[in-house]
Amino acid sequence: LCLLEYVAALCMSMQSSTCQSYTGHNVLCSPGGLSQSCLSYVLTVSEMMEVVAPVPAQSTLYFSEKTKDDLEKKDVGKKESKENKIDQSKMDEMLYKAKMNIPQDKRIKTSDVTDTKGNEFEEFCVKRSLLMGIFEKGWEKPSPIQEVTIPLAMAGKDILARAKNGTGKTGAYSIPVLEQVDPDKDYIQALVIVPTRELALQTSQICIELAKHMNVRIMVTTGGTNLRDDIMRIYQKVHVIIATPGRILDLMDKNVANMDHCKVLVLDEADKLLSQDFKGMLDHVISRLPENRQILLYSATFPLTVKQFMEKHLKSPEEVNLMEELTLKGVTQYYAFVQERQKVHCLNTLFSKLQINQSIIFCNSTQRVELLAKKITELGYCCYYIHAKMAQAHRNRVFHDFRAGLCRNLVCSDLFTRGIDVQAVNVVINFDFPKMAETYLHRIGRSGRFGHLGIAINLITYEDRFALHRIEQELGTEIKPIPKVIDPSLYVPRLLEESIEEANISK
Repeated sequence: LCLLEYVAALCMSMQSSTCQSYTGHNVLCSPGGLSQSCLSYVLTVSEMMEVVAPVPAQSTLYFSEKTKDDLEKKDVGKKESKENKIDQSKMDEMLYKAKMNIPQDKRIKTSDVTDTKGNEFEEFCVKRSLLMGIFEKGWEKPSPIQEVTIPLAMAGKDILARAKNGTGKTGAYSIPVLEQVDPDKDYIQALVIVPTRELALQTSQICIELAKHMNVRIMVTTGGTNLRDDIMRIYQKVHVIIATPGRILDLMDKNVANMDHCKVLVLDEADKLLSQDFKGMLDHVISRLPENRQILLYSATFPLTVKQFMEKHLKSPEEVNLMEELTLKGVTQYYAFVQERQKVHCLNTLFSKLQINQSIIFCNSTQRVELLAKKITELGYCCYYIHAKMAQAHRNRVFHDFRAGLCRNLVCSDLFTRGIDVQAVNVVINFDFPKMAETYLHRIGRSGRFGHLGIAINLITYEDRFALHRIEQELGTEIKPIPKVIDPSLYVPRLLEESIEEANISK
């Protein structure tokens, strides 16, 4: 129809002129309208269009093939564009890491933290803002416990995870917890419970550093602090609470901490939380959580109470056990037989001969902690002390200053055995030998953190000899007699390059 209208209009506009059609026909047009020849031409064109109707179909087929090629080219272009975007994203992450100029930790690390499948934090598909916090924290690659449990936790699974002290358990649960938090919602979405106040402070600091670009509000609440201050803070926008059991129960009982939307519960050092010291508290906490909550349990040891708790509260949990052996591979253990009255003299000898970055000295009672700290100070060495009977503000100050490296030596009770991470500690001394294998395991785990090297020295009296043998048997480890000279390479941090050079020289 368009063609007919076009021919008619063209012929009418030309007076006694020749119209050259698309087919090459000459048509004469009079001023009065279309001539008979023109009409017959129009008819001819109309008939011709009917005859050649299949031709446009061929033309359409031709253009379809062309369009198909174009579409294929566009698809290839889109794929290339998508790949370019992925490559660009990787480049952005690499550039971001480079801009931060974070010094790499080139110290030797043991297989406790290096025996992984080679995954990167980027492969967990976490938010870019969280990834920035991870990089800025100085975490280069996930440890084995992180590599296994982070994907499971992000998939919403209940987890029962067992790994050695100092192998990255805090990061294993804090990363998926922060990933699941929605900053736009103004209610509590995750609860982390730990057994000691110092561990709560340390965990909260790690989470705050990881979430520094996420606009996630993190609150720590422990006993020994002003309850009114905690109530005022919790009425503000809080997404994640890190607490000790007693204090969070107080806040729940006062209807201050509303857990109706808390979808994740983490129990760090779960064996301690499920001991007689906190009996019944966790059942009360869980009763306040919604039915569809997720529970994550992390610890280095799992007694029978943990199994009972798991069967009662966890739904089809994923059990992860990365403890083929209980003690850290980077920690060398020694014992020295001494009389009780010779212990201080022996300690003085150790201080003078060892290359100590920082040391933690354990005693079995708070009274002995203070007495020993006084003796060490009298010997001329800088020394702090900490135990459970101190005021909380004083404990916080000692903990902060020791972690900051303001003092080389710390005398403490078993308050400091759980989860406390001070990277510079390379020597642990059991001034009083513990009675329980579990306590011993957590004490010596304060050195050799995250695959680094350290030593543990035990001062053994005649009465301790049976406990020494029993703990060796229970832990399946070897505690050697202390040599006259301890090889510094066993506990003094060395660079990987130095180790390679020494190996090449020896060859």
